[in-house]
Amino acid sequence: MPSSVIRKYFYKPELQILTIVYVSGAVYDYLDVPQEVFDDFRAAFSKGTYLNKNIKPNFRYEKKD
Repeated sequence: MPSSVIRKYFYKPELQILTIVYVSGAVYDYLDVPQEVFDDFRAAFSKGTYLNKNIKPNFRYEKKD
C-alpha cells in the first residue's frame, strides 16, 4: 500500500472506526465508516484520493493526540 499521504491504517469493524496514520505523523479516527466503505478504500488504487473524495467529506472524524 504505498501512499505519499497515508503511512498506515486500521479498521475496527465492531465500532466502524477507520484510523488513518498520515505520513506527517498525524492520526485521525473516522467515525461510523461502514464495512463496505472500508472495503472500497482498501481496494482503491489511490488510498489518498479515495479518502479525500469519499471519506473526509462524509464522515465525522477526531484527531488523536
